[in-house]
Amino acid sequence: MITFTDKGAEKVQEFLDSQSADIQTSGLRVGVRGGGCSGFQYALAFDSQRDGDQVFEDHGLRILVDGPSLPYVRGAIVDYVEGLQGAGFKVDNPNVIAACGCGSSFRVAEEEEVSAV
Repeated sequence: MITFTDKGAEKVQEFLDSQSADIQTSGLRVGVRGGGCSGFQYALAFDSQRDGDQVFEDHGLRILVDGPSLPYVRGAIVDYVEGLQGAGFKVDNPNVIAACGCGSSFRVAEEEEVSAV
């Protein structure tokens, strides 16, 4: 399961409202892709549901996750933060065992187990 904080849900709702998106088929896509200095980077985008997506609902909103990304983001919480370096979505992911200094890439335990073999 993947969830939103109250602030994360509020910002997703604001964006979907501003785009007149259909909340029955649209939501925030949370995925991962290879890259960055620690191995993986988050890929967040507003999107419509696709075949093969796992769909989670929280705060009346949809979170869309493609099958290959699901093991890496399971249990994550999507927040929206504002700070001196700007504002944006932040993923609090319990699967992360290490992250780069700038926080834009991460490594998960499963990757460590595969590398040890």
